[in-house]
Amino acid sequence: MYGLIGQILCVEGKRSELATILLNGIADMPGCISYIIAEDKTEENALWVSEVWTDETHHKASINLPSVQAAIKLGRPLITGFGERFETCPIGGKGL
Repeated sequence: MYGLIGQILCVEGKRSELATILLNGIADMPGCISYIIAEDKTEENALWVSEVWTDETHHKASINLPSVQAAIKLGRPLITGFGERFETCPIGGKGL
């Protein structure tokens, strides 16, 4: 398995809008086991994205999916940068 946890920084006051765009862009992603969007509890203009994929190849291929491309197009103007990013190798747990 392949995991990725990353922080997305957004335009002030646009966090909910960006979260909605991201959530709408995750339909039908082959190899995606889990894709969680969470609000940062200490930074009001930040989201965390936690992903689990069957493998890194599926994760990399997802960038070419129409739904992901549409989310990128809509979301890009709301993103001011990226915070921390961690690649992981999930080994199990509830929901996997």
